[in-house]
Amino acid sequence: MDGPLITHVLPFGSAVPGEAVTLGDELVLLPGLVDSHVHVNEPGRTEWEGFTTATLAAAAGGVTTFADMPLNAIPPTVDVASLELKRKSAEGQLSVDVAFWGGAIPGNADDLLPLHEAGVVGFKCFLLPSGVDEFPPLDQEGLTLAMRTIASFGGLLIAHCEDEDVIESAPHAHGRAYADFVASRPDLAEARAVERLIATTRATGCRTHIVHVSSASVLPLVRAAKDEGLPLTAETCPHYLTMEAERIPDGATQYKCCPPIRSRENRELLWEALLDGTLDMIVSDHSPCVVEKKRLESGDFGEAWGGIASVQLGLPAVWSQARARGIPLAKLVHWMAEAPAALIGLTDRAAIAPGHKADFVVFDPDSAFTVDRLKLRHRNPLSPYHGKALTGIVRRTWLDGAPIVEGEVRGGMVKP
Repeated sequence: MDGPLITHVLPFGSAVPGEAVTLGDELVLLPGLVDSHVHVNEPGRTEWEGFTTATLAAAAGGVTTFADMPLNAIPPTVDVASLELKRKSAEGQLSVDVAFWGGAIPGNADDLLPLHEAGVVGFKCFLLPSGVDEFPPLDQEGLTLAMRTIASFGGLLIAHCEDEDVIESAPHAHGRAYADFVASRPDLAEARAVERLIATTRATGCRTHIVHVSSASVLPLVRAAKDEGLPLTAETCPHYLTMEAERIPDGATQYKCCPPIRSRENRELLWEALLDGTLDMIVSDHSPCVVEKKRLESGDFGEAWGGIASVQLGLPAVWSQARARGIPLAKLVHWMAEAPAALIGLTDRAAIAPGHKADFVVFDPDSAFTVDRLKLRHRNPLSPYHGKALTGIVRRTWLDGAPIVEGEVRGGMVKP
């Protein structure tokens, strides 16, 4: 094996078909991770993130498949023409496999079935402004129409759940105090939006998924909906499971994301919800931007872009917390590979078994490293994980039976 990947540079290597590969006793073989929540932003905002850098970062983090979100690119993926433009932009750039989400926005209900037939894994919507004008939110009438349409062909709707009215009535985000930013996106905003989504799921029968749950206030709602038998699933993200509001410095806008990182007590409730099955999976919500948009000089949380780029760091970040809680790696494989793959209909991967893709992660669970933002592979060198000590090193990532080698383009564009 090559030396440790403490710098997070992709390993080089080759494999001869049919040759046995022996791992050291300190290493564990995992199936390639599947991340169903990644924002690539190409075309249109490629300076924020592009397919070359995003897939290299994914490979360095043990992610062999991810699904690209429909917003932040220009144009957003809201019809077949924009999907084909997205796919064309990705050609010749992919180090790992990539699937695509479509978007549900006002006025595109007639585009949902054609997008489904063209191979998107589902449809993303917002219940409040998304932050980019090209991807407006659905009001209740639009949400009901979209969900009835998607239910008619057995599709999947996923939703960013924060309530605009609650946020408008809260103190607006401003200044350097992180506590003030959290107060501007209160727990009630998530809970109110989740209530609305569950009610519409009940009315339409649409298969529904809640993205990036940050607030424990929604957990009883999700549990009750599942107990009722509604077709509902939910995810959370590494930053909500590994960070805590009490330790975020004022002015540290690299930590800003929406919904926000909340308290330590809240974090522990999210872990409990994963263990009892209320939350189904852990995905990155990799959401990069150019460094200037984080407003690091002013540290103003009201002005900074919200998003954390973490597709490369999800496995060690989550494992560092899980091992301290006595949670085995097998649980992470379920939360970070099996469950996201099932959500997006990619049943040919996320397991080491005959008939599945030979996508693997060679993982060193006991070795530690310190994150250096300048050595991460996503496009812009910014990360709230910078300087943090994490345990668990991805030694090598394999795609389709061979190690991923930087400079080789072997990833494909995949459909459910």
